[in-house]
Amino acid sequence: MSGAFEAFRAFVQSLAAAGWLPPSLAYGFIVNALVAGLIVGPVLGSLGTLVVVKRHAFFSEAVGHAALTGVALGILVGEPYSGPYGALFGYCLLFGIALNYLRNRTGLSADTLIGVALSMSLALGASVLLVLAGKINIHILENVLFGSVLTVTGADIAILAVVGACVLALTFGFYNRFMLASFNAELAAVRGVPVKALDYLFVILVTVVTVASVKIIGAILVGALLVIPAAAARTVATSLRGFLRLSMLFATLSAIVGVIAPMELDIPVPSGAAIILTAGSLFLLAALARATLPRLRGQSA
Repeated sequence: MSGAFEAFRAFVQSLAAAGWLPPSLAYGFIVNALVAGLIVGPVLGSLGTLVVVKRHAFFSEAVGHAALTGVALGILVGEPYSGPYGALFGYCLLFGIALNYLRNRTGLSADTLIGVALSMSLALGASVLLVLAGKINIHILENVLFGSVLTVTGADIAILAVVGACVLALTFGFYNRFMLASFNAELAAVRGVPVKALDYLFVILVTVVTVASVKIIGAILVGALLVIPAAAARTVATSLRGFLRLSMLFATLSAIVGVIAPMELDIPVPSGAAIILTAGSLFLLAALARATLPRLRGQSA
């Protein structure tokens, strides 16, 4: 896989050097970030449709913010600054599963539990980071918070590709059952759909893809790429199939533009912020289209 990726990267760089592609793609780290964006876009776009339908936007944001604590704990136990994936995946999975468990057992609303857990998680992360303040470079934290095209390595892309393939396979494999359980849990249970098991699977999928995407989008903003493209797609889509396709398209387009535009236009904006600003612009255009085009009014996926 490494050899194939190196060959692909060299091919893209040669096209950029010949003028067939944007000049910024002559740099290897930009190609790395672009490939990561091409993986992240379809994965977050497809999963985002479920996030919007299930009204779990706050949960995806909470997992993204919890990634900061995961990074802090990883550095504390000696993982490399550039990729503390063990603590990231471990802590965020524990965070997400514990939230879902408590939601089912306490009877409290999801937003109340998320507010409590997120506050405690951020307090823990801030405390650990203060302990580590003299040992780490502050720019590492900036990259974790807002994403950076400079930090995406071949290993990050490999992890993202494996996670993305697994998440897509499970999302499409259980998509109809996810949707049925989201719209009518009682009916889904009557039809033999394991609603609670699907809830835990959904939580795990959102968590792992959020953690895998942190490097390019950032912990603060990664949840937004789950929500905004899907929200834009639902605004203009007239069917569930169109909803899914448009969400994947919007998320992928946002990732591509967000990675390349700052380099091409020489704008000092982190990749995560550029990606989310692009997605936000697409949402505004979709909302404007729905408000002005008669055939879209009153229709929804």
